[in-house]
Amino acid sequence: MKKASEYRKHAEECRALAKQVPEGPQRDQLLEMARTWDNLANDRDALLQKHPEIALPVNQDED
Repeated sequence: MKKASEYRKHAEECRALAKQVPEGPQRDQLLEMARTWDNLANDRDALLQKHPEIALPVNQDED
């Protein structure tokens, strides 16, 4: 499972790409992808709050 910080990085990449695309369905889709990545990051954070034992090993700390 990926770290929340990786999900957030993907979200930011989608937003950066969306800024380069004219308004329309493609931009909307990129922004929706960014929202999905953000939701995954939030879900990962919530999961770790409830179950800290599933955190990645020390050399791969969760952000």
